[in-house]
Amino acid sequence: MSYAVTNPATGETVKTFDTISDADLEAAIAAADNAFRTWSRSTTGQERAALVRRVGELHSERRQQLADIIVEEMGKPVEQALAEVDFAAAIYEYYADNADEFLKDEPIQLLDGTGSAVVRRSALGVLLGIMPWNFPYYQVARFAGPNLVIGNTILLKHAEQCPESAAAIQQIFLDAGFPEGAYVNIYASHPQIEKVIADPRVQGVSLTGSERAGAKVAEIAGRNLKKVVLELGGSDPFILLSTDDLDAAVQNAVDARLDNSGQSCNAAKRFVVIDELYEPFLSKFTEKLAEVEASDPTSEDSALGPLSSLKAAENLDEQVKRAVENGAKLVRGGGRNGAFFETTVLTDVTPENPASKEEFFGPVAQVFRAKDEQEAVRIANDTPFGLGSYLYTTDKEQASRVADQIEAGMVFVNVVLADGAELPFGGVKRSGSGRELGRFGADEFVNKKLIRVGNDW
Repeated sequence: MSYAVTNPATGETVKTFDTISDADLEAAIAAADNAFRTWSRSTTGQERAALVRRVGELHSERRQQLADIIVEEMGKPVEQALAEVDFAAAIYEYYADNADEFLKDEPIQLLDGTGSAVVRRSALGVLLGIMPWNFPYYQVARFAGPNLVIGNTILLKHAEQCPESAAAIQQIFLDAGFPEGAYVNIYASHPQIEKVIADPRVQGVSLTGSERAGAKVAEIAGRNLKKVVLELGGSDPFILLSTDDLDAAVQNAVDARLDNSGQSCNAAKRFVVIDELYEPFLSKFTEKLAEVEASDPTSEDSALGPLSSLKAAENLDEQVKRAVENGAKLVRGGGRNGAFFETTVLTDVTPENPASKEEFFGPVAQVFRAKDEQEAVRIANDTPFGLGSYLYTTDKEQASRVADQIEAGMVFVNVVLADGAELPFGGVKRSGSGRELGRFGADEFVNKKLIRVGNDW
């Protein structure tokens, strides 16, 4: 395994980084454990929050530099890269602002006896974060932000293609004033990560990545009795049942599919449209997607860059061809030029087609026709994934009714691209378990310690 920056727009390998040695990895774990036992236990939540706040400020101060790094690393259009840095900064600020609220004692009303009882939240210890390439700063922020406020310390293994952004994040934590060991970047190999998970000093693991990676990490963590949070793939439905403005709904559908060049776990990927709107939606949706051409991600006008790597584009190409071989209709697109991939629309994807159960990580949309609400829900739920979902309707009662039936961790009604630092993020089924962001994200890796006092103090 090697850590390298390979520009997907040009194919050029720009920089390489050495994998950490076993001795240096042991030193990193020891430093994180020492920071937990010293710094964490000797600081208040507000003191840790002040450091996290400074991390957010440094993201804002260095936003252009940070954005340029990930444009080169994984091809994100520069305006989207800047927006990601801003979102990461907002997440750190959110956890700094709410540190007292998330750490305060929670009284429990006693059913019997005298005295009192509270649940007091405290840190678990060293945590391992295994992060993906598609949102190099945002993914780290939503894991590291709350846990450092709580007092956990972090070992961070980033994606092999994001070593420069990983180093930039490490530097920000040091420059913000965090002590050695509080946040440690490790360029570790997969066998080394197995050893980290098994290490008794490590108390939990958070992974965002593929189903395969999630299953492997969960297996190792389970054998070693470690808490694990998994945010895995998604094939989120966009359900259109009614609208007062079809053009606006179509634009929202395009935006929901093309965010991050289509490489977002909770992007809309399957578009389920009620029968009477199907034909006009398909026509307008296809036309709008066709207007978006993959272009140089360094341009401010770029809305669609290359995929993250040549391999990613080749895999997507194979998926599209396999879908067509199994009966899907290629309405538009399907072309590839190196790592650049055309916006693509598939229809007539039957339940027997492997494409109906796969995640397409790129600018490929599947459009389904539903005869009524019941069939729309059935199609939406006919997937092994259950991360997010999008529902468009003009009927408030229908919105509530259908939202209750969707098998997903998140339902967005008449809105897209509405993630927020305060909103819990996570899924069900093969999309993983646990939550990040909001107060629920801050509650994953804590010791919820009961303190029961018999006296009426």
